[in-house]
Amino acid sequence: MQKTSKQFDEVIRKAREIFIKKMKDYGSAWRVLRMPSFTDQMYIKASRIRQLQEAKEQKVDEGQASEFLGLINYAAMALIQLDKGIAEQPDMDLDTAVKLYDEKIAQAKSLMEAKNHDYGEAWRDMRISSITDLIIQKLYRVKQIEENQGKTHISEGVDANYLDIINYAVFALILMEENRV
Repeated sequence: MQKTSKQFDEVIRKAREIFIKKMKDYGSAWRVLRMPSFTDQMYIKASRIRQLQEAKEQKVDEGQASEFLGLINYAAMALIQLDKGIAEQPDMDLDTAVKLYDEKIAQAKSLMEAKNHDYGEAWRDMRISSITDLIIQKLYRVKQIEENQGKTHISEGVDANYLDIINYAVFALILMEENRV
């Protein structure tokens, strides 16, 4: 578990660095996105990962790793948006955004540690393609919850799915690093 915690932190360090650089480039333009826009953006990234996993040729020089990092960041931003609501215009400075980002990532890590305890790190025996499929499944679940105006009968809410997406993306990146994919 300690190894996983360190690996999680290393993946998040990379994702956080990208988040900060993009905040410096674009500010908090993401604050105007409605929740379905976050879901659709993550779906595009997950679908591209799946396409890269199945394709023999690639025309854009960006691999799976950058897309998994993007999933982490979009899911963190979506979680922030769930708490803060949609802004009419960019309204968040870098320090505030990073503080909120760190809080959401800490929440994801805590969930990961609890689930790893209960499941015994079963994800380590999974294929990266299966993790991709699970992320896509989570996004379809979120889309359905959004279609139902956020109402569920028995299922977890949108936030739980976004937290799972962060963790699955981290797991995929850990496995890719270990297998040098």
